[in-house]
Amino acid sequence: MARKRHSDEDILKLLREIELKLASGDDVASACRSVGISDATYYNWRKRFGGMGRAHATSSPEASFSSISRSSFKMSSS
Repeated sequence: MARKRHSDEDILKLLREIELKLASGDDVASACRSVGISDATYYNWRKRFGGMGRAHATSSPEASFSSISRSSFKMSSS
């Protein structure tokens, strides 16, 4: 099977789809296979994106830059 990179939004969509299948009574292996991923991939994605919504997964580069610059400023002023 060829490797495929999924975007963060695709991963969140697939995780939501799997969660719906699990809620309807499917087991993890069959829910994962129905969307085309392995159960190991599902557990890795769930660990990485577990409690994130769409807003948390797509953070802007400016936000991370401002937090980095703030932390370096705190260190230099001490």
